[in-house]
Amino acid sequence: MDWLERAATLRQWTSKGVRAPHKPLLLLYALGRYQQDADQELAYSAVEEDLKRLLAEYGPGNRSTPAYPFHHLVNDGVWEVRTSRGAGSPGSGVRDLRASGAAGRLAPDLRAALRRDPALLGRMARTLLDLHFPPSLHSELCEAAGLELEYAETQPLVPGGRRRSQMLREEVLTAYEYRCAFCGYDGRIGAIPVGLEAAHVHWWALGGPDEVENALCLCSLHHKLFDKGVLGVDEEFRVMVAQRFVGHSAAAREQVVALAGRPLLGPQPGTPELGAIHRSWHAEQVFHGPSRPAVAV
Repeated sequence: MDWLERAATLRQWTSKGVRAPHKPLLLLYALGRYQQDADQELAYSAVEEDLKRLLAEYGPGNRSTPAYPFHHLVNDGVWEVRTSRGAGSPGSGVRDLRASGAAGRLAPDLRAALRRDPALLGRMARTLLDLHFPPSLHSELCEAAGLELEYAETQPLVPGGRRRSQMLREEVLTAYEYRCAFCGYDGRIGAIPVGLEAAHVHWWALGGPDEVENALCLCSLHHKLFDKGVLGVDEEFRVMVAQRFVGHSAAAREQVVALAGRPLLGPQPGTPELGAIHRSWHAEQVFHGPSRPAVAV
């Protein structure tokens, strides 16, 4: 049985292109807990808050419940659920899962495969990360899920046979004249730019193209906040800052809150601008709106 293929082809709810990482997040969490205690069952009532936090941090902006993947992941052959009445999930309702004492864990065949080949766990986790989340979030997502991956296990895979462009970073940094499109940061050591990255707007992991029209030159801080949904870009190509963001320090106000309503910088004339379709995808799928009002200057 090809467990990597199972991980790569989880059946997910889809509606109008809305991303639904519920099952991948639960499976990452389950792999992390297996790594800590291979024989432990995960009682729904005990892990519900952990799963809620994962969905709030790494899921879409709309509210969702961990009861959905806890029940439905069984259908993918990687997860099992038992209740006080025996094997089988009582349904996807929160009350049903709590009242029945539902507990889940990795499917028996998968647990056996992991015992035979411990490195399989890292490969499965890497597959889930590469297929559903941008690289800027991988390390902290592993920490949030309780996963410890060896260096060799964290090397990028090639989801669906696609290969990342090796030239995109240089093309994007050149288009934006080596400065962050949000704050203007343009640090260098000698002739080498430092702390500047090419940020996919429509995530590459979810089908976004490796094109300048789908990327922004961002400093490391604003790239991370952009991928987390703290920052976004509105229809007039001005920076959006989520109202949910809280920062009381002068640094947080100056580096994040003060960006609200600020126009994007660049790209230089003659190079492709950010595509409206990619901007819209990020605003709908990643940004944790509503946005703060523009800061008065």
